[in-house]
Amino acid sequence: MAKNNLPVMHNVGIVVESLDGAITFFTELGLKLEGRGNVEGEWAGCVTGLGDQRVEIAMMVTPDGHSRLELSRFLTPPTVEDHRTSPVNALGYLRIMFTVDNLDETLTRLYKQGATLVGEVVQYENIYRLCYIRGHEGLLIGLAEELGDK
Repeated sequence: MAKNNLPVMHNVGIVVESLDGAITFFTELGLKLEGRGNVEGEWAGCVTGLGDQRVEIAMMVTPDGHSRLELSRFLTPPTVEDHRTSPVNALGYLRIMFTVDNLDETLTRLYKQGATLVGEVVQYENIYRLCYIRGHEGLLIGLAEELGDK
């Protein structure tokens, strides 16, 4: 809930081709499926500017319950552009970043889901170990493990 008229982020939305595959991938990362359903009709298109639309959505929530990821699969109208293979310096959507407890263990689990490392796992001072991966459908995802006193 917004306080003092200041915004509070509710979710980040990502459009995917396979909703089931995306749910499986983000569940493996540690998110939980909060709900799934269809959004359709002219009222929904009034929000997005797409007119009459049919979209299947799934809302994923982080373990702490504070952040959400909305996964959408458009049935109508069809998707028109694909930014999934854009490099990290492209304008627009860059990546979504998650903090994880154990980067190596998380990578091992996500590799089994088809994830690939973009560059290398690097360490920034004694603060973070981090990397970018291409996850489900090539989505760019950042992973960071906080170092030091855990």
